[in-house]
Amino acid sequence: MAEAQNIPAGSTTAGSIAVAAESTVATRMSAPPSFDVADFPVPHGREEEWRFTPLERLRGLHDGTAVANGTGIKVDIDAPEGVVVETVGRDDARIGRAGTPVDRVAAQAYSSFEKASVVTVPKETVLTEPVRIAVHGEGGTAFAHQVIELGAFAEAVVVIDHTGDAVVAANVDFLLGDGAKLTVVSVQDWDDKAVHVAQHNALVGRDASFKSIVVTFGGDVVRLHPRVQYAGTGGEAELFGLYFTDAGQHQEHRLLVDHNAPHCRSNAAYKGALQGQDAHAVWIGDVLIEAKAEGTDTYEMNRNLVLTDGARVDSVPNLEIETGEIVGAGHASATGRFDDEQLFYLQSRGIPADEARRLVVRGFFAELVQKIGLPDVEERLLAKIDAELEASV
Repeated sequence: MAEAQNIPAGSTTAGSIAVAAESTVATRMSAPPSFDVADFPVPHGREEEWRFTPLERLRGLHDGTAVANGTGIKVDIDAPEGVVVETVGRDDARIGRAGTPVDRVAAQAYSSFEKASVVTVPKETVLTEPVRIAVHGEGGTAFAHQVIELGAFAEAVVVIDHTGDAVVAANVDFLLGDGAKLTVVSVQDWDDKAVHVAQHNALVGRDASFKSIVVTFGGDVVRLHPRVQYAGTGGEAELFGLYFTDAGQHQEHRLLVDHNAPHCRSNAAYKGALQGQDAHAVWIGDVLIEAKAEGTDTYEMNRNLVLTDGARVDSVPNLEIETGEIVGAGHASATGRFDDEQLFYLQSRGIPADEARRLVVRGFFAELVQKIGLPDVEERLLAKIDAELEASV
């Protein structure tokens, strides 16, 4: 079990932390960000951003052989009164504003989608009910684009629920006006054979707050790339996630927080549990503090609980600092098995071994589940965790 250190303001350390690094997080990619798929070479698996991903299982999303067939996904949006829901063409000015594709699959998705769904919460609108977006796979291949836009001082919760079977490449943009507050819950509860690769781009306005909660259970291969940039000072981003990786599944979460404005904050915390032969989870946490981002306060953490033999975790936190004028920065990563002392404590009080293991795992995830704030979603996820554990205990 490895633990990385916290860095007080103005200090630096060696290891996976680079100060005034020769290359930034953005330029570690094999090609610069671009909306054009032709600007990206076909990956071969040795690139930094692809070295953990089983390319042969992406069903052609990475090399251009995947073709949309019209039966990929069905999207239904249930929005409260006051929310504007639109289907727009590629020329809509809001598309792509939050960020640019950073790999070939994201660029392929951008180049290939025909219509995008745009959900707009007007300025100063405070929603009391969540916006619910249901994305259901219908067995085919699809390229998709979604935009969630909040006007100044608007507040909203958006739940994006992925189910069914499909091969999907997508870009999702989150645009937050000044002082806006957005919570996004993205649930990946795909069927066993689904493939889902997506880039999530958040552009956080001045004094705005963005909270992302990513929950991944299903699918054969799921690779998500949440990215955050700031459009003004005082912005805050919280990136939370939980994943339960079963036998044969590949679940990959690659985060980037680009502190490109002064006096902004970020906090990332992801937790995963793995069980079964060839279960593979990957977590990459990149935080870049640019030279102009004085007064930054950031921390990132990843925890993994390995429930059985045969599972594998790759956890790589990266922190790059280009200014010494920060409030604080740090990262942590740890992977381990069950805590025998916790199990012994529970069993010594008459709790059967199987139930004790379930309680430990539920407790491991409880902190992040409670951050969702939607009882129906929380109950569903806890029930899903229990169902997954039935296979191993």
